[in-house]
Amino acid sequence: MTNKINKAESPVQISFVKALMLTLPMMLFTFMILSAGKIPTDPNKIIALAVSFIFVNTIFFLMLYREKTDKYRAALFIAYAVCFVISFISNLIEIRGSMAISQENLLLCKTPFCHIVIPMTIIPLALSKTIIFPGTIIGSFASIASMLIIWIGASLALGRGFCGWGCFFGGLDDGFSRIFRKPMIKHINPKWHYLPFAVLLAVALTSAMLLNPTYCEWLCPYKTVTEYVEVTSVKIFIQTIIFVTLFLGLVIILPMLTRKRTQCGLFCPFGAFQSFTNKINPFEIRVNQENCIKCKQCIQACPAFSMTEETLEKGKTRFTCIKCGKCVDTCPKGALYFHVKGTPFTGNASTYRLLFLYPAFLFLVTMASRNFQDVIIRIIRLITTGSILSL
Repeated sequence: MTNKINKAESPVQISFVKALMLTLPMMLFTFMILSAGKIPTDPNKIIALAVSFIFVNTIFFLMLYREKTDKYRAALFIAYAVCFVISFISNLIEIRGSMAISQENLLLCKTPFCHIVIPMTIIPLALSKTIIFPGTIIGSFASIASMLIIWIGASLALGRGFCGWGCFFGGLDDGFSRIFRKPMIKHINPKWHYLPFAVLLAVALTSAMLLNPTYCEWLCPYKTVTEYVEVTSVKIFIQTIIFVTLFLGLVIILPMLTRKRTQCGLFCPFGAFQSFTNKINPFEIRVNQENCIKCKQCIQACPAFSMTEETLEKGKTRFTCIKCGKCVDTCPKGALYFHVKGTPFTGNASTYRLLFLYPAFLFLVTMASRNFQDVIIRIIRLITTGSILSL
């Protein structure tokens, strides 16, 4: 096995024309996704469609031509996360007049479903045949059914690549982790790598026992920038303090100090749960050990704590890999590469990378398209009317 890995071919720089030709299919697919199969008539929507189309396809072209995956993925991924927050909060204020959700809204299940709650809903569903999240099954924005279908499709296509290419929250700590050029905290005890699995076990068991999405109720840091329960009691006040504290610590401060995605890698139960889908997913990151000089830059670069000295010796990543491609970009010898399981290790690394990039990039564009265009329309509205809200 090891000898076969050693023979893998490194990626080859492709020409401008070839990169452009390879971008053409993506242009067709992204136009269908961004337009939803229909050309808008509203001038602002036409501008939003045009700007989004040019932006995402420029990113994809540069990804191919420059042979850098994470650098351009991050630009799109972080922009997506920022747009999601702006769009989501604006929508809440337009609909409810506030980011806070009332007890009445909760009882009426007027809560968008979030993929992070999926692990905590599956076990109670299997045991009691009951959906414990206060959201709609079908028929509204971020319904339970639509999010489950998206999750199943993405898991089969990308595994935990969901966290690196599609999670509308992951882009936040990804962005903060890139503010400083060097980490101020360089070593984190490997024992902390198991914490998200402990969180997953705890919230899954408590959710099954109490028939409540306990992570959502007590531990989700992203409630700070999305919706939160209206503070009407001491209990909800304490929960709100926990949300804000976790957001400041795990999504802003620790990513800045460590240059790692600490919420995703050290706490998120969905990330832990999603790691198991890497076992059934066709894509992985491999190490060409013949080229590897053991400089360990890939270990330092990995934002999800998925590359260690032990896994490097085995020529692969931990099963928690989010397939962001940062280790591949960082390696000075081109020793790391995307690989398709079941295919020869002697194959062309550029081909493997392309096979991964098309579904991963399309998934990212699919998830981001609505938020991108909504924020562009809001910017136009701000310039022309002085308000980003359609009130």
